Amino acid sequence: MEKSKIESILEKELIVALGCTEPVAIALAAATAKNQISGSIEKISVKASGNIIKNAKSVGIPGMSAKGLDFAAALGAVAGDPEKKLEILDGLTKADELRALKLIEEGKVQAGQADTPKRLYIEVIVQTEQQISKVVISDNHSNITLIEVDGEAVFLGGCENIGIQTDEEELEALTIDEIYEWILDVDVKDLGLVKRSIELNHAIGLEGLSGDYGLNVGKTIQDNVKKGILSDDLATSAMSLAAAGSDARMAGSTLPVMANTGSGNQGIAVTLPVVAAAMKLQVSEETMIRAVALSHLITIHIKSKFGRLSALCGVTAAGMGASAAIVYLLDGGIQQIKAAVQNTIGNVSGMICDGAKAGCAMKVSTCSNVAVQSALLALNHKEISSTDGFIHDDVEKSIESFCKLGNEGTRQTDEMILKLMMEK
Repeated sequence: MEKSKIESILEKELIVALGCTEPVAIALAAATAKNQISGSIEKISVKASGNIIKNAKSVGIPGMSAKGLDFAAALGAVAGDPEKKLEILDGLTKADELRALKLIEEGKVQAGQADTPKRLYIEVIVQTEQQISKVVISDNHSNITLIEVDGEAVFLGGCENIGIQTDEEELEALTIDEIYEWILDVDVKDLGLVKRSIELNHAIGLEGLSGDYGLNVGKTIQDNVKKGILSDDLATSAMSLAAAGSDARMAGSTLPVMANTGSGNQGIAVTLPVVAAAMKLQVSEETMIRAVALSHLITIHIKSKFGRLSALCGVTAAGMGASAAIVYLLDGGIQQIKAAVQNTIGNVSGMICDGAKAGCAMKVSTCSNVAVQSALLALNHKEISSTDGFIHDDVEKSIESFCKLGNEGTRQTDEMILKLMMEK
C-alpha cells in the first residue's frame, strides 16, 4: 500500500470533535435546518435511530447542565454554527443553554425514535412562522444526505451506507502486516495528525485526573495508587489516564478530543493507554508517536468492518489497537502484535454498549487493562488458540468473526438494550 493512501486514511478518520458525537450530530442537523430558513422558531422535531438515542440520551454536553435529544436539537437550532461541523458546540454559552431550555419549556421541541433500519440516522425538522426545513444525517455523524426547504429538496448528497469516511478501495489492502510495515518506514514528520491526537487527548486525560467529572474512575484509580492500595504499574497507569479522559468527555468537558472513526471515546481509548505506557517506559517521543499511529490504524482497520454503531462497545476495538501498540513499545514484532490483537478479541468481545454516559469510563478502564494484559501475554509467546471460541489461526479472520458478531449477531440484543433503557 502506498504511503499516501495510509496518510489519507488517517486524515479522514482522525477528526477533532467537541462533545460526544451523537448529541453533536443532532445539534449539527438542527443548526443546518435553522440556517436554511428565517423567522422565530415555532417547532422543532427530532427523530433518531435507536443507536443514536442510546448515545445521546444521558451523556453530558460540553459546558451545559441539560442533556437529551430535545436539548441537543434546541441548542443547535438556537446557537449552532453548521460550518463548525463536529465542533459545533465550541463557544456556546449559558445564555444559549437558557434559550434552548425556553423552547423546551414552551413545548416547542419533540423527540422520538425514527422508523428506519439504519443504525445511524437523524432527522430534524425546524418550523418558523414563515418556513419549514428538514435535514437528514445518516451513516456518519456529519454525513448530511438531505436538506429540504418548504417541501423542496435543496440538497441531496452525502454518501449512502458510509460506515467509515475512507473509500472502500483504500481500505481493501489495509492489513495488520501492511500497517506494521508502514509504521516502521514512515517519516515521523508525516505523523503530525497523530501527534496532535496525543496532545489533545492527553490534555483531556489530565483534565479528568485533576477535575471532578462523572464517576471519577481515572482519578479514583490514581488516588488509590497514592494510598498504596493499587500498584503504580503499567496497567494501572494506562487505566487511570484513559479512564480520566473518558470521565471528562462523558461529563461535558469543554476540551476537544481527536476522534477515531467518529468516536471521541474511541479516540481516547486508542491513544491514552499507549501514551501512559510510553511515559511509564520512558521511550522517545518518536517511538510513542509511531506506537499511537499503529494503534489508530489497527482500530480503523477493525472499525471499517465493524461499523460505526453496534450493540457491542466500540472501545473494545480500540483496546485491540492499543494492545498492539503496547507490544510495539516493548520491542515486540509483528507476530506478537497479531497475538496481542487475538488475545484482546478473545477477552472483551462480548462487552455491550448501553449508551454514552459517565459509566463509559469504566469500560475504557477495563479495555485499557486488557490491552496491557494481552500485550504482555503475547510478548511471552502466549496466544489464544484457534481451538477456543471463534478465534482463528489468522488474525484477520478473527477480526472478521468479531465484526460479524457486532454487525449480524447482536441486532436483537441492540433492540432489547434500547427497550430496557426507555422503560426507566
